[in-house]
Amino acid sequence: MDKDFNELIEYLNKKFNGVDKKFDGVDKRFDKLFDVFATKENIEEIVKNLSTKEDFNNLLNAVDAYAKKADTYFQEMVMLSHKIDRHEKWIQQLAEKLGVKLER
Repeated sequence: MDKDFNELIEYLNKKFNGVDKKFDGVDKRFDKLFDVFATKENIEEIVKNLSTKEDFNNLLNAVDAYAKKADTYFQEMVMLSHKIDRHEKWIQQLAEKLGVKLER
């Protein structure tokens, strides 16, 4: 019976003799994965640098304040345009009554 085991052991040794070399190749390929995929430390560093909800709210508030100022400015420009139109109309009326010809 020992002879049977010895034969089996020799047979298995022959079969698995090159397996260690193949695993060395696999280990090298796994080492390359660390260059491609992010590690836990990489992800933790990325998460630390992410914007927070507070940062986003600050940005929204700044944009909202700018939009309000722009809206106010555009309203003032519309009012100013109407005022200029009204003044031009009055000047034309005055010129007609005074008999003055205005050039365009």
